[in-house]
Amino acid sequence: MNLVRSFIYNLFATLAFTLAASAVAPTKPNILIILADDMGYSDAGCYGGEIQTPNLDRLAANGVRFTQFYNTCRCWPSRAGILTGHYAQSVRRDEMPGIAGGSTGIRPKWAHLLPEYLKPLGYRSYHSGKWHVDGQPVASGFDRSYWLENCDRFFSPQEHYEDDVKLPPVARDSGYYATTFIADHAIKCLKEHAAKFPGQPFFEYLAFTSPHFPLHALPEDIAVYKDRYQSGWDAIRDERYARMKKMGLVNCDLSQRDPITISRRSQTEAELRPLLGPDEVTHAVAWNDLNADQKKFQAMKMSLHAAMVHRMDIEIGKVLNQLKAMGALDNTVIFFLSDNGATAEQIVRGDGHDRNAAPGSAATYLCIGPGWSTAANTPFRLHKAWVHEGGISTPLIVQWPAGLKAHGEIRNNPGHLIDLVRRCPARASRLPSPRTTR
Repeated sequence: MNLVRSFIYNLFATLAFTLAASAVAPTKPNILIILADDMGYSDAGCYGGEIQTPNLDRLAANGVRFTQFYNTCRCWPSRAGILTGHYAQSVRRDEMPGIAGGSTGIRPKWAHLLPEYLKPLGYRSYHSGKWHVDGQPVASGFDRSYWLENCDRFFSPQEHYEDDVKLPPVARDSGYYATTFIADHAIKCLKEHAAKFPGQPFFEYLAFTSPHFPLHALPEDIAVYKDRYQSGWDAIRDERYARMKKMGLVNCDLSQRDPITISRRSQTEAELRPLLGPDEVTHAVAWNDLNADQKKFQAMKMSLHAAMVHRMDIEIGKVLNQLKAMGALDNTVIFFLSDNGATAEQIVRGDGHDRNAAPGSAATYLCIGPGWSTAANTPFRLHKAWVHEGGISTPLIVQWPAGLKAHGEIRNNPGHLIDLVRRCPARASRLPSPRTTR
């Protein structure tokens, strides 16, 4: 068994896939990792959600869905785990007593990123979107990169980079929308690869900022969900749970909604009310306890979240179409997952919130809050930043037409995002693995 086939075999064996030996592609497979930001476990249609995600649903129908795949419950450590194959604490991307982590931690020199392990195998590597790892993408082994550092503005980022070079700030009315621009950059890299490097395999790391707050969405996407959420988060949660049970995704009970606990990162009610108005709700209380104005305001916020997921799915479809156009779709291993669960955080930052501006526009700054976060993480308890299932559970969809026999199947085997790199023999043979990481 050659090195590449060993890599793929061990990778999928770790994640308990069923491979057809006769179907394994004769050439090195391409790799596409699609990462959502703060997406709930049940947001996608193929995981029980009511949001329209036809492209993710097709990936699931042609591949497998995992029910027990886990992240680290927060942005920084999850991304480090995906790209290094090590637990975040060991590579200084999560805080421990006396040891800096997150935005202040620096990876040890032995903690290389995935592109550095793939390069000796002939791969070219591309990054599009959020980074949240120390260092810079191209300096860390990627051949091309678009790095969106400023995640407070979907319409007008002030800090972003191409190939590690800072780009000018984007004007608010320029037509820029982060989700679309990130996908367009990935497509640009794939087109360039097809034209200049057709004989080499590629790795594309497509890291969306959607549906992370602020709730910024395109008007045409908002319109699709305008009246969808008036029934409230309790009813939506019950509907999702029923679909998940019917799909065979869960066999657990629906967790109780927690009306007391809130994120420690959230602003207080006293701080939020003057900024957002009297209809904001800071706890996951019963929907029927809200007054009519609060219900209207809260339903609007979930329509924005749904619109953001909806648009991300549309842009994923464009990337998949590019793979098909260049004849690479069948031999591309595609992973879709989220860096953590949906968030209960309620924060106003960036350019602040104009209560008179159109919901979802650049002048607004809203978060879905704990009521809708609870629904997005159905059937689990709590949210991003908690190590309960609501914080650490991610949907995982995997498709590989040329090498994966299973179509439309479900896997209940536990896995962790470090497994995406962990079993790569190229990595294991080149660098020692500290005993503390496994």
